[in-house]
Order: sequence, then C-alpha cells, then structure tokens
Amino acid sequence: MKSAPAMPQSMRDFSDKDFQVIASAAKKIIGIHLEPSKKALIQARLSKRFRQTGVFNAQSYCDLLQDPKANERDQFVSALTTNVTHFFRERHHFKFLEEKVLSDLLCSARTGRKVQIWSAGCSTGQEPYSISGTVLSQMPNAVSSGIEILATDVDKSVIQKAKMGVYQTDELRFDNADDFEKIFPKRDNRANESRVREDVRKLIKFESLNLVDRWPDIGAMDVIFCRNVAIYFDKDVQNTLWSRFVDQIKPGGFLFIGHSERLRGAAAEQMRPVGVTIYQKAN
Repeated sequence: MKSAPAMPQSMRDFSDKDFQVIASAAKKIIGIHLEPSKKALIQARLSKRFRQTGVFNAQSYCDLLQDPKANERDQFVSALTTNVTHFFRERHHFKFLEEKVLSDLLCSARTGRKVQIWSAGCSTGQEPYSISGTVLSQMPNAVSSGIEILATDVDKSVIQKAKMGVYQTDELRFDNADDFEKIFPKRDNRANESRVREDVRKLIKFESLNLVDRWPDIGAMDVIFCRNVAIYFDKDVQNTLWSRFVDQIKPGGFLFIGHSERLRGAAAEQMRPVGVTIYQKAN
C-alpha cells in the first residue's frame, strides 16, 4: 500500500511564530481572527497546501499568497473557512420571514418595486435556496415580479457548488420534512442526489465577495441574512461589519444573524430586536 507523502519538517514543527504569521495573513486577507487555540487545526488544514505548493515554512507560504501568478489565495480561503450548514437552519428565522416580513415586501413587488434580499456568507447554498423556497411558497410568480436574492461567499469553491444546486442524499437535512418540496421536486427515493428546482434557482444570483473588502454597488437591501459569519472576526471587525450592513439596509428592513451572535456598537442603536437574533431598522 502506497504511503501518504510525508509532511514537510517545518509543518510538523509548526511553531507559535509560524501560527502568528499565518494568523496575520488570515486577518489581512479575509478578516478572520484566529485564536492560538486553533493552532493544531490550522496546521492540519494547511499541511496539504504546504505539500502541494512545495513551500517549507509559514513565511514562504505567505510570500506565495502575495504572488498573483500563484493563485493561492483561493486555496488559502478554502482551507481556513468552515462550511457547516443545512436547509432551513435555525428555522424560526424562516418562519419569521414568512409570517412577518414577506407580506409587505411581496405587496411592494406586486406594485413594481424592486425587492432585494442578501444572503451574506452563503456557503454551499442551503441558506439562499431556503430563502428562495420560502418566497416562492408565498408568491409562485416571484421570478417575474422584481424579487432578487443575492448570495455571496468569500470562498469561490463553495459558490461554484451552490450555483450547481445539486446535493447528495446525506446533504438533504431538513428539520421539517414538509420544507423539502419548497426547494426540490418530489423526492425520488431511488436517486443518490437531488437538483434544486429551476424556479428556486432563478431567483438567486451567486457571487464571490469578501465582506472585509470594499463592496460593489449592490443596492439597498430589504433583508440581509448574515448568520454564523461574524463569529470568525474580532470585535472591531464585527462592529464595522454590523454598521456596514445597517447602512446597506433600507429603512424598515431586517437583519438576521447567527444564534451565538449579538448586534453591538453603533449598529445596535439603529436597529431594534424583533425576534431571536432578528433586528429591524427604524423607519
């Protein structure tokens, strides 16, 4: 049996200084704050990149990240980011969206007003598809009614998977079985995978976007979902991100954040809590 390639000596001896070099690069490139307790995890995740790129220490790897010809930044982002999600995760958010938010927005869409929803940090697509399925359950002709869902993530590889809209059986986790057909055609128990319905896909535009960089002109949002993303940033970056979201939300619009996250800083003064980790901007 062929043995796995040996880890470079410098990676096996990944020092605290090496970790700090990598942590500084992560903070600069994608804003992620890496605690020292993550050292073993980062060592394990980057060992493959060290082998495949042929570098022998952390500084050499960071030099590689600065080389535009190497195209290593996307691999670095993929190695450091975690993509754990499922359809209709934190289902109370989607219930609130359905019962408290969409009625007014869909009425506005029927009068010709453009309605925009942003899934920021969308990972492999389960969140935006859950949003789209919820919208279509209330308004079947939403595709032709000026409703748009923007779905973004810093990791280009997960954006590609999300665009495909194809999920293996073990990825089809639903807390409520009735939600399945909001996104997929009727389940075929013989199939090993399921493809998102075409109308659900048409509402969504997938793009790569780094939340700590300058944002393109994406327009004012009626609703923003950014859940379990800010936890990877330090408090200063979090507060800056919350403020940028608030500036991006229309008066009366909503922000949904993760169950372990809290709105703080100047942003909290402009938003009022209306549900569990749900906030509304003052009119």
